[in-house]
Amino acid sequence: LVRLVESGGGAVQAGGSLSLSCAASGSASRPSCMGWYRQAPGKEREAVARIFLGGATYYSDRVKGRFTISQDLGNNIVRLQMNALKPEDTAMYYCEATKTTGWVSCPSLDRDLTYRGQGTQVTVSS
Repeated sequence: LVRLVESGGGAVQAGGSLSLSCAASGSASRPSCMGWYRQAPGKEREAVARIFLGGATYYSDRVKGRFTISQDLGNNIVRLQMNALKPEDTAMYYCEATKTTGWVSCPSLDRDLTYRGQGTQVTVSS
């Protein structure tokens, strides 16, 4: 069982930056793919970024060029740096992960991953 704990988030004005971190624990090795999805009230969940164990990254079109996902393999941590934030980025952000084995790349962004954290709120005001 993989446990994911998010930190970071908060409130910022449009154009500002925030950073999220997700620490994975509970398994002998880091999950093959980790990432972030978000969900705003009344809206469907939206995967925004993923990173594979080997370093390949994947972004939704809505955040590409503004968000950067990175990983610290030694500490099983994945970070999401969010720049040029917009009010429409306001949502609860959840860390997500696959199982530790069985993947050669991250699933496509329209597929849900197996595990998720408790979420952290990001609020961007205009």
